[in-house]
Amino acid sequence: MKIWTSEHIFNHPWETVTQAAWRKYPNPMTPSIIGTDVVERRVVDGVLHTHRLVQSKWYFPKWTHALIGTAKTCFASERSTVDPDRKQMVLKTNNLTFCRNISVDEVLYYEPHPSDSTKTLLKQEATVTVYGVPLSHYMEDILTSTISTNAGKGRQGLEWVIGLINTEVQGIARGTDELIHNTRRSIDEVTESARKSMDEISTQAAKAAKAMHIT
Repeated sequence: MKIWTSEHIFNHPWETVTQAAWRKYPNPMTPSIIGTDVVERRVVDGVLHTHRLVQSKWYFPKWTHALIGTAKTCFASERSTVDPDRKQMVLKTNNLTFCRNISVDEVLYYEPHPSDSTKTLLKQEATVTVYGVPLSHYMEDILTSTISTNAGKGRQGLEWVIGLINTEVQGIARGTDELIHNTRRSIDEVTESARKSMDEISTQAAKAAKAMHIT
């Protein structure tokens, strides 16, 4: 059994990072993740519980195929909780493919940084166990190294999604400013048109009164 741990600090608030976590896939940094599907979602005592199925590709050396078999597509179960009051997001993932010989249990914790609320602290832990096949310890080392590499790519992917979200927010802000500007211009045009109409009515009324006086 191998245990891998890691910590990383995002220079973004917890709300932004957790929003990006839901939209993390697909991204260009982790093409091995093909997609995700929501199996169940519910809210219990204000905490959001979600169960998703993650579809991916695992790339094992060819010599391992005779030991554990092959699979074009692999699946994993991801169960998560989001507690907005405590500001904590926890994701627990375990593999469903190759589970007869391989067990990979991964946990991610997203929490506000303890000394800076504008940042988010990510804690990751993965437990890798290979059993029932020769060279199990060597395969555990390979899997642990792969997890470490993928974790780095995953953080890059999350930053990419955060950039995408920020771009969308800026676009919405620009669209809102443009809408306000156009609305104000329309109101000014309507006001000016109404003023001209009132001036015309006043002029016509004055002319009519003058004509009646002359008559």
